Amino acid sequence: MLGLLLSVFLFNLIAYKTNKKLTVNQILHIWIFTIAFQQLFDLYIDIGYHAYWYFSKTEVDWESIIHILFLVPPVNIIFLNLYPMKKRILNKILFIFLWNFIIVGYEWLTLLPSPWGFFHYGWWKLAYSFLINPFLLFILIKYYKLINKLEKKSFLA
Repeated sequence: MLGLLLSVFLFNLIAYKTNKKLTVNQILHIWIFTIAFQQLFDLYIDIGYHAYWYFSKTEVDWESIIHILFLVPPVNIIFLNLYPMKKRILNKILFIFLWNFIIVGYEWLTLLPSPWGFFHYGWWKLAYSFLINPFLLFILIKYYKLINKLEKKSFLA
């Protein structure tokens, strides 16, 4: 639990101190999208197939609400704030793969025993995360671009 609380504090601090690109509206959209998308993903992978879990495998773990609401959304905000939107495709691909290593590295740390770790594997492996993360980041980028497009459209109307 200690690792989770420290991570939440650190990631939120970084997200809000370094944000130069995202508007409050975009932050709210990304925050809500992240929670909804993570819950949908976890519904199948965690609850449906018991591939992994956060604190407890057998019961509702109320501590995971902290993770759901306050850990992944600021990481996505940091990612989008730093993402090289106007750079060449190679820069974008390299950026996504760099972040993939960072995310998988953090996931590895969350597997440490309590109080630092809070994540546990069933049949899931780090390699699966390494393979799926670029797709999840791509979906996040596409959603962000949709928000921008809709904001411009509503501004012009």
